[in-house]
Amino acid sequence: MVQQKGYSLIPISLYFKRNFVKVELGIGRGKKLYDKRQDMAKKESERRIERAMKQNF
Repeated sequence: MVQQKGYSLIPISLYFKRNFVKVELGIGRGKKLYDKRQDMAKKESERRIERAMKQNF
């Protein structure tokens, strides 16, 4: 078993072949803190816009 901190195994696809299941795996790295902050800010601004649109109509 190989372990490396900061990476995750992600199942990409499943294949069923007779009595076996084949799994295609990918290795992924998590988001950086600044990326998470940008995404959270973007989602919050979209929510505000949606709320404003609902109130006006």
